[in-house]
Order: sequence, then structure tokens, then C-alpha cells
Amino acid sequence: MTPFRVELTSARSWTEVQMEALFAEGFPEFISGDKEVDKYIARVRESFREYDLILTDEDDQLAATGWGVPIMWSGEVSELPSSFAEVLRQSIEVHGVLGVADTFVIGGAVVHPSLKGSGVAASLIRALCDSAAAHHLANVIAPVRPTRKHLYPLLNIDAYAAWVRDDGMPWDPWLRLHVRIGGRVIGLAREAQTMTDTVSRWEEWTGLEIPVSGDYIIPKGMAPLRIDKTADLGIYVEPNIWVRHR
Repeated sequence: MTPFRVELTSARSWTEVQMEALFAEGFPEFISGDKEVDKYIARVRESFREYDLILTDEDDQLAATGWGVPIMWSGEVSELPSSFAEVLRQSIEVHGVLGVADTFVIGGAVVHPSLKGSGVAASLIRALCDSAAAHHLANVIAPVRPTRKHLYPLLNIDAYAAWVRDDGMPWDPWLRLHVRIGGRVIGLAREAQTMTDTVSRWEEWTGLEIPVSGDYIIPKGMAPLRIDKTADLGIYVEPNIWVRHR
């Protein structure tokens, strides 16, 4: 396995070209449509730079990046945050209050397209867990965005999360990686993110023409997009799967 170096993203400057290459296959455009996340994300990224990591390869090229936030969590599945926006809200709530946070929530993880399958993804998740330990956060949890769910947008997340291979490991590759390195599925975030915008914006994001109200299967969508032409509104609700690492 190639050795990867871990450092804070803020430790040095990265060019726009480098970052664009890293995120080339990261997330679909519509992920920016979560208005609740928009309320918190800028403040979160500014407040928690010490949890924002970059991994580089042996040639000092960008290999992966990941980040997360501290929150307070009882350890009870029933008390997991209800959405990604709620994770961010709770992190801001405990920011600066010494000794209150006890849990690290992995907020995002991206691997350079050319390095998928190289082992960097596992190295990234381990680095994030190590960062949590260094900051005295006993628990590590992640609302995992399953990478192959978009191939089965009509399958509910309960069935998808329970789908395993013959060897008993999760069918979804990203979920399987988390489990392989010690993670355990503990719950579902059925409404992890809710993206809303105008019909024209959804046409721009998806490349589809949307002529009438109804439900639409969209590229990279894990669930159908619901369109109300009268209200000029599209609503897409995306599920995640909660995984606990510590």
C-alpha cells in the first residue's frame, strides 16, 4: 500500500486546479441545494479547521480530503442527529464550550478519482478517527452516503442498508469499506439532506427537461425528485446510513 501523508488542509495552500481535480467525482451539483446546511456550513468550516485533513501521496500530490465536527451525543441510536444540518447546528452549539463535545462526526470524505482502490480511502477514515482521538473525542460516527444507492433509487434505504454479499459484508462499496476497517452500522438517516430549488435549477443540475409535476429519477439521485410545477419547486430527500467507528 502506498504510504499517504496526513496534514491539515490549512497547513499550506492548494491551487484551484488541484482542488478541482480532487473533487472531480466528489458530489453531484444538487448537493448544494440543502438550504438548512447553507445556514451553518461556512461558519462550521471556519470554526473547525483542526478537523479538516488532506492526504498526499509519495509524490506530494493530493490524494484525499476529509473533515468533520465535534458534537455531544449520548451514544443512544434514538438520539442521533436527525439530519446533516442538525449535526452542523449541534457542532456550533458546543463550539468553544470546553469539555462538552464527546463525539466526532465525519462530515465528508473525497478520494482523488485516479487513486480509487489504492487504499487511500481507508487511510483517510483512519486518519479522521485518529484526529478525533487526538482531540479527546471518544466516539466517532459517520452519516455514510452510499456510493451505489443511485443505481437503485426506488429501493428504500432500509433494504439497501441491509443488502449484503455472500461473505456477509455490505453490498455498497463505501459502506463496506467503513465496516471492513472496524465500523458498524447502527442506524439510518432517512432524511439526511433535503435539497430544494426551482424547476429550472433542477433542470440545470440534472440535465433533464421537466415538463410536468410528478416524481423523476435523476442522475446520481438516491431517491426520486418530486416536482410541483405550480409552486415551481423541486424537492429531493436523500438518505444516509449511520456508522459508528468508536
